[in-house]
Amino acid sequence: MDDRREPPLPALRASDHDRDRTLGVLAAALAEGRLDPHEHEIRIEHALRARTAEDLAALTADLPTPAPTRAEQDRKDLTDWLAEWRYWLGGAVIMSGIWATRCAQKGELTYYWPVTPLGVWAAVLIAIAIWPHDPDDPDDRDEDDEDDGSPTARR
Repeated sequence: MDDRREPPLPALRASDHDRDRTLGVLAAALAEGRLDPHEHEIRIEHALRARTAEDLAALTADLPTPAPTRAEQDRKDLTDWLAEWRYWLGGAVIMSGIWATRCAQKGELTYYWPVTPLGVWAAVLIAIAIWPHDPDDPDDRDEDDEDDGSPTARR
């Protein structure tokens, strides 16, 4: 039996950005009372001396992930909303292609029927953008949103 094993991959080196992110999680944990000042100081020292991403992950493994800031949540909502418009554009291209093919087969321009489904779809997307959003209403949130109590903008 061949007992040779592949050499382990070298650990991924931690960047300054990784350290800053870890320091932010530790600061949030201190502010929430999850860490006492002495333990916070020890973890900060370890974070600043950490060489690998695994070293940093070990420092925050027992802490919850901080809730996204208002700006981060707004950026995510905008990105999701713009993605919906890309789907709308894809639907517009497909339906217009079907309409154009049908017009070519008949040899004449017919009623542009894609205007109806595209108009309804666009109205829904616009309504989502301007509709009032209550962040405390569990029926008015996505499944992946966490209850952090902060007001978030709806797309």
